[in-house]
Amino acid sequence: MDKDLILIVDDDESVRTMLYKIMVSNDFEVDQASGGEEALKAIEEKDYALMLLDINMHGMDGFEVIDNIRGQGKNLPIMVLSGRKADYDTLYGLDIGADEYITKPFNPVTLGAKAKALVRRSRSAASEANGNITVGPFKYDTQTLRFYKNDVEIPLSAKENAMVKLFIDNESRVFSKDMIYSMIWGETIIDENAIMVYVNRLRQKLEDDPSEPKYIQTVRGLGYRFVVK
Repeated sequence: MDKDLILIVDDDESVRTMLYKIMVSNDFEVDQASGGEEALKAIEEKDYALMLLDINMHGMDGFEVIDNIRGQGKNLPIMVLSGRKADYDTLYGLDIGADEYITKPFNPVTLGAKAKALVRRSRSAASEANGNITVGPFKYDTQTLRFYKNDVEIPLSAKENAMVKLFIDNESRVFSKDMIYSMIWGETIIDENAIMVYVNRLRQKLEDDPSEPKYIQTVRGLGYRFVVK
């Protein structure tokens, strides 16, 4: 599978090098730009899954870059990484079109996780706008309510369908049995075994090896989550 290509934009070479190492370790391919003008030229030439953007740069600053990109109608996901911690800067950056605003210093593990999540959200939103939600090998057609794995339809009952939609809309989120029962059955939990039965049915249909599920995971003491790595 091809890796997602991202663009790091910062006029500090040491920061770019650090971000490059973090993003490569998270399985991204990475291009770099040392300023706003160079970044705008790069996105004209390539399609990026994400831009990591500094605000304080010589010449064109990060806010101007965001303004320019959104003014062209581009939906490129933009994550701002800035040393400017003022609430005004954060709100302004988000208001003009940034998708995420993270202040320096940041935790490298958290940054990698947020970058992956933003790319997934962007791809899911684009798919849903076309009538489909695509996550990993799975696709849910929001118009026909049909569910597919590797483009092969998986027949589902009404309750299984509702549970799949709940999971695929909330990848990696943990749902307790009470939450699932309330959202699917519309009432407080009556029979915990019903949740287990439906989870097991879905595992039989979705998993490569239902005895060792990798998509619908049990979170001990909490509930279940849907994960696509």
